[in-house]
Amino acid sequence: MNELSCKLLIIGAGPGGYTCAIRAGQLGIDTIVVEAEKPGGTCLNVGCIPSKALIHAAGEYEAIARAAVGRNALGISTATPLLDFAKTVAWKDNIVRRLNSGVAGLLKRAGARHVTGRASFRDGKTIEVETQSGRQVIHAEMVVIATGSEPIALPLLPFGGRVISSTEALALTEIPAKLVVVGGGYIGLELGTAFAKMGAAVTVVEAAPRILPQYDGDLSEPVARRLTTLGITVLTGAKATALVADGSALALASSDEQTSLEADKILVTVGRRPVMSGFGLETLDLDRNGPFIRIDDRCRTSMRGVFAIGDITGEPMLAHRAMAQGEMVAEIVAGLRRAWDRVSIPAICFTDPEIVTVGLSPSEASEKGFDVKTDLFPFKANGRALTLERDDGFIRTVARADNHLLLGIQGVGAGIAELSATFSLALEMGARLEDVAMTIHAHPTQSEAFHETALKSLGHAIHI
Repeated sequence: MNELSCKLLIIGAGPGGYTCAIRAGQLGIDTIVVEAEKPGGTCLNVGCIPSKALIHAAGEYEAIARAAVGRNALGISTATPLLDFAKTVAWKDNIVRRLNSGVAGLLKRAGARHVTGRASFRDGKTIEVETQSGRQVIHAEMVVIATGSEPIALPLLPFGGRVISSTEALALTEIPAKLVVVGGGYIGLELGTAFAKMGAAVTVVEAAPRILPQYDGDLSEPVARRLTTLGITVLTGAKATALVADGSALALASSDEQTSLEADKILVTVGRRPVMSGFGLETLDLDRNGPFIRIDDRCRTSMRGVFAIGDITGEPMLAHRAMAQGEMVAEIVAGLRRAWDRVSIPAICFTDPEIVTVGLSPSEASEKGFDVKTDLFPFKANGRALTLERDDGFIRTVARADNHLLLGIQGVGAGIAELSATFSLALEMGARLEDVAMTIHAHPTQSEAFHETALKSLGHAIHI
């Protein structure tokens, strides 16, 4: 049995784990990161990156398909397009491979050692790793738990056969003729929309009264309109109850009827849960916050020298949150004074159109006791959005009524994800409506809608 030792041991090489390892290496910390799969975690391998690649390919194909049937206002026409999905998948997989290699190279360049295998805790300072070459024992002064999350399965719809999670959806080798998506949250709608654009007949089943229940209705409404345009059937207030016969259909129940849907694939996207089993975490005396590991503002757990970052520590389960936590922990281990003092964490829904939320919504701000003023500027009044055929949606600001301090910014629109950093920066810098209004925004750009929203809230919008 081979034995290793290090100052910092990281379990999991997802966005949080590998960022922590790279930053620790840069700071001269003797670091080992253990990962059973390829580096990059869910986000790079079976989540954010491959799904966005698929979404982009689907959007390109759908644009050409519209031109082929004369549904193009630009005067562009083309022959009926053909989709070679095998090539699409190969392109997607190549992106993932390139980024896998990139992460591995960054770890090596930073001086962090990468051990491939499944880790299991002996105690808070020691783990065993099953590798291809045998068992290794690693002793560490400090440990970071970054084991991530996994899709939640429904008891009546266990994964297998025609019932798939987002992981299997991104590994499909052909477009299902009939796809039923159980769960109208962001993951289900992102993937369902992509497959619909590529030719699948898609039905979304959502138990709540509307899709995207975690967002307010103003933000989800443009997405709902686009789903209708794409021919996607949305059944709200409906619950999947069982597979029918050989699994080729899904039984549904709503308030007034029982029915069933035929399906080649049933994609279950009802949420994710922290990965807590398989690592010997039960041997550690860790305080919990529901299903998550409880941490403080320095990502310290209830055990001295043991940190936790990323999805295993709770919502929001976002890769960029995990990365920021990982960087912070590495600097804390290096002796720097750091604490989590971020004003906001941007969240993006890559639907069509996209949704961005930063900070507090109007209702959340009111619930916290703020007297707020909120206004929005529609993309229908934005020149750049019109020239790009991206005029459905808006940008909205939420500010304190007394001093105009920005508390939140939300938006929905095609390509609006790229404005998320602008919104976040405004909140982190403590910007007020006047700061945004007095900043020159280039013309013609979609960012002008942010400027106009601030002007409107101050009572003197120019273009509406």
